[in-house]
Amino acid sequence: MTNVAIIGAGITGLASAYFIKQTYPHVNVTIYEATDRPGGKIKTVQRDGYTIELGPESYLGRKTIMTEVAKAVGMTDDDIVTNETGQSYIFANDTLYPIPGGAILGVPTDIKPFMSTKLISMKGKFRALKDLTMKPIEMENNDMSVGEFFRTRLGDEVLENLIEPLLSGIYGTDIDQLSLMSTFPNFKALEEKHGSIIKGMQHVKKERQQQAQHNQQGPQGQFKQFRNGLNDFVNKLEAWLKAHDITFRYETPVNDLIGTQKGYYVQLDDETRTFYDGVIVATPHQVFREWFSTDPMFDYFSQLEASSVATIVFAFDEANIENTYDGTGFVIARTSETDITACTWTTKKWPHTTPEGKVLIRAYIGKQGDNIVNEKTDEELVAIAKNDLQQMMTFHGEPDFTIVNKMPYASPQYHVGHISRIKAIQQHICDNYQHLQITGAPFEAVGLPDCIRQAETAVKQLLSRIG
Repeated sequence: MTNVAIIGAGITGLASAYFIKQTYPHVNVTIYEATDRPGGKIKTVQRDGYTIELGPESYLGRKTIMTEVAKAVGMTDDDIVTNETGQSYIFANDTLYPIPGGAILGVPTDIKPFMSTKLISMKGKFRALKDLTMKPIEMENNDMSVGEFFRTRLGDEVLENLIEPLLSGIYGTDIDQLSLMSTFPNFKALEEKHGSIIKGMQHVKKERQQQAQHNQQGPQGQFKQFRNGLNDFVNKLEAWLKAHDITFRYETPVNDLIGTQKGYYVQLDDETRTFYDGVIVATPHQVFREWFSTDPMFDYFSQLEASSVATIVFAFDEANIENTYDGTGFVIARTSETDITACTWTTKKWPHTTPEGKVLIRAYIGKQGDNIVNEKTDEELVAIAKNDLQQMMTFHGEPDFTIVNKMPYASPQYHVGHISRIKAIQQHICDNYQHLQITGAPFEAVGLPDCIRQAETAVKQLLSRIG
C-alpha cells in the first residue's frame, strides 16, 4: 500500500488529496495542517445575515477547474453565483474615473471609449496607439517586467493610470519588478502572434463574445462565488475527502522532512516520525525552506520576498453611507496618495452577501515596500481605510461593525527571472527528490483555480515517480 503525506490544508493541499483519490484511490493519504482548520487563506464569516470573505473573494469563472471540482464534491449550479456586472473605476490623481469600456486588464480594445476617457490625456492616448505599428519586443533572458512591457507598448501614462492599478493589486508588488513570464505570459504570446497587444486583446474579446453567443448567454460576470461563501466549498471538499478515507491531522505542525532512498519521514514538533512513500508540500515557502537548508538550489526561497496585506470590512446601515457611483468597486493608481490599494462595493457586486437595507464594503491595504499591515493595530487600519474611503463616498456615523484580517507575508513577489528559477528548482526536485513534490503560491499559483491546477500537476508528477 502506498502512503502519501500532504503538508498544508490550504486549497492546494486539499486539491492534491482530491486528485490522488480521483486517480489513485488505493493510495492512503494523510494531511498535516498547523492550524485548526482547512482552507488556508480562504476565510468566510457568517454574521448578522452577511456572508463575508476575509481572504480571497471569488475565482475566475473561465478557469473551470474549480467549478468542476465543486460539482464533483456535491455542489450544484444553485450553489454557484456569478458576480453582478457593472462599472469599475480607477482612482487616479485623486479623482474616480470609470475604466474605459472595452478595456481588458487595462488594455484598450475599443478605440472610441478609450479616446473619450478623461483618465488618459490626449498625448497619452496617441502614445498608446503606437502599439498598433510597433514590432514585438525582444526580451533578454526570456523575461522582463510587466511594467517595462507595457511602458514600451502603450506608454507611461496608460501603464501608470490604467494598467498598473489593475495588475499590481493582484500580486501586491511593484509592476516594474513583476515578472511578465511568471504572471501574464499570455500578453507576450498575444503580442508575438498579432504584432500588437491591442490587436491581441481585440482577438481575445472577439473570442469571448463568440463563446457567449454560442452559449446563448447575455452579459455575464467574470467571477464566481458560492452562495454560502468560499468556505462552503472548502467544507464540502473536506467532507468528500474524509468520506474517501483521507486522514486529517489539524494543529499538527511539521518540524522537518527526513529523506531516505524509499521515501520520507515526516517529523513533528514532538519528535514523532512517520514514514511515507511520497510527500506533497503545499505550504508557504517560509515554512519549507528550512527543511532543505543544506541544498543550495533552495536558497532562492530565502531570497523570495513576500508582502503583507490585509482585508478591512465595513458593514453599514444603508442610511449611514452615501455612494453615488453605480459600480462594483475601484482600484487605486500610484498618482493618488492613499494607503488602501482597492475597494469592492460588495453589496453591488455580490448582492447575496448582504441583508436588505445594509451595505458591505471591502477595502484592501498593503503594498510592497511598506510595513503598514505589520506595524498598525486593527483599529488603526480601520481608521486609515475609512479616511481614504471618505474621498470617494460619504459616511454618516459609525459602521455597524468592522473586521480586519491581516495576512502577514502572504503574497510572494514574482520578480523578473522568477519563472526560470522555479523551473530549474522543479527540475532539480524531479531529478534528485524522487519521493517529493512541492507546489503552491511560492511557485506559480495565485488564483484559486491556478492552485487547483498546480495540485493536479503535482499529483501526476509525484505518483508517476513513486508508483
